[in-house]
Amino acid sequence: MNTVFIAGHARLPSGMAAKSIYETLTITAEIDKKYGVVVTASCTLATIHGREFVQHLLRGHSLQDGIDKPVEEVKEHYLGKAGGAVVSALKDLYKQYETYMES
Repeated sequence: MNTVFIAGHARLPSGMAAKSIYETLTITAEIDKKYGVVVTASCTLATIHGREFVQHLLRGHSLQDGIDKPVEEVKEHYLGKAGGAVVSALKDLYKQYETYMES
């Protein structure tokens, strides 16, 4: 297999629809081992639109370039309550990727 599956987690703020289902936001990504490119991504946001936003944001991004660009995109374009949790989950996902690359 040429990909690895990595997950990042963050606490959801109170008052969110997804909070009634999940305590945390999870972003998962299938990542190409050689180039660090996100093949596909998913998250536990409550709406399909929110999940598609995260998928579109990450697909094709190489984690070898860091996580700053997707984080900035979220800060600029995601204006929902979960924005901070999405940023935290992205940073956690990247931290998990770095740990994987070090091993």
